[in-house]
Amino acid sequence: MDRIDRYRQITCEFLESFASDDLNAQLIFDRERDHYLVMHNEWRNDYRIYGCAMQLDIIDGQIWIQHNSTEIYIDRELIQLGVSPQDIVLGFRSPSVRKLLAAIQD
Repeated sequence: MDRIDRYRQITCEFLESFASDDLNAQLIFDRERDHYLVMHNEWRNDYRIYGCAMQLDIIDGQIWIQHNSTEIYIDRELIQLGVSPQDIVLGFRSPSVRKLLAAIQD
């Protein structure tokens, strides 16, 4: 299995595991374009719950964390699952902040 296919598998399994305790979580996997989301669309009493909990994309061989509205450190979880730290991009950070973070890590 090549690296990209392995990252696809890790991404899907990670999101499936995250959503496994919530029967109302919607897993949206676009394997052709490499977009992977966990969405919520439900009612809790009179309160509507709607939005994206997590979005991961695979772009140019890297996993981009595009959105995270949880308390989970997705990058740490992905590293434990075998993703190289160099292949994780904090896409929710501006390019200038990502550049600073990369300089700190070097």
